[in-house]
Parts: sequence; structure tokens; C-alpha cells
Amino acid sequence: MKRTLPFAYWIIALVLVLADCHRAPDDVLIRQSIDAATQATEKVDASALLSQLTDDFDGDDGTMRRQDIGNLLRLASFRGETLHAMLGPVDIEPRGERYVASFTVTLTRGGKVFPSQIGVYKVETAWRREGHDWRCYEATWTQQL
Repeated sequence: MKRTLPFAYWIIALVLVLADCHRAPDDVLIRQSIDAATQATEKVDASALLSQLTDDFDGDDGTMRRQDIGNLLRLASFRGETLHAMLGPVDIEPRGERYVASFTVTLTRGGKVFPSQIGVYKVETAWRREGHDWRCYEATWTQQL
């Protein structure tokens, strides 16, 4: 005697397969990474921020490498300092297989490690896929105020 699964099991299996096939659009994933980086900055969490950057990250035309950013955040964390980063609207444009995201960020607290960095910055970031994740491989920033 042949056993068949009830119809409800087939529907559940179909939903699971379709859910597994559905993937958020690239621009949404990049926005999520930018949000995660902003939250990591506010928490002064170097490892969480660095997880959003590629190993060969280039910041501000070679003045800041991935390691430099991590060291600054670790120093701020060691000193018990806090940062507040308010993100402006994010504009994301595809550039072939990569993306560029532009936005403003306002730093409103900096303590002793970042006192001169308080202000509004115009930021442009470049993103590429590494495995299933989008990582920032380049960023430039200019202080506006």
C-alpha cells in the first residue's frame, strides 16, 4: 500500500522552497550592512564594524585601513567612550557587479579619541559581494561642518 503525504505537507514544503529561493535585493542588503556598521560604531564595537569591511578596505584614499579603524574603535572602547552617529538618507547606485552608496552621517559625541571628528560628513562607500554578503571595500568622507 502506497502512502501519500497530506496536501498540507506539500504546501508547507513548497512555501519553504520558495522562501529559500527568495533573496533580498542587493540594495536592501547593502542598506542593512550600512545600518549594522552605524550601530557598531555607536556601540564602539570594533569587531562588528570590521565585519562589514573587506580585508583590503581603503579609507579616505589610503589614510585609513581596516586595521586603523579597528584600532581607533578599540581604543575608544577601552577608554569607555561613546559615539553617536546619525545617518542621513542613503543613495545606492549599481556600478556593474558592485555598488556605490552615498549618504551623510553626523557624529555628535566623540570624547577624547574623536573630539575633532564631531560634525557632519559626506560619505561615499563602494561595495562588493563576498560570498553571500556585501562588504565595503572603499570609503571616502569629507567633513561638511
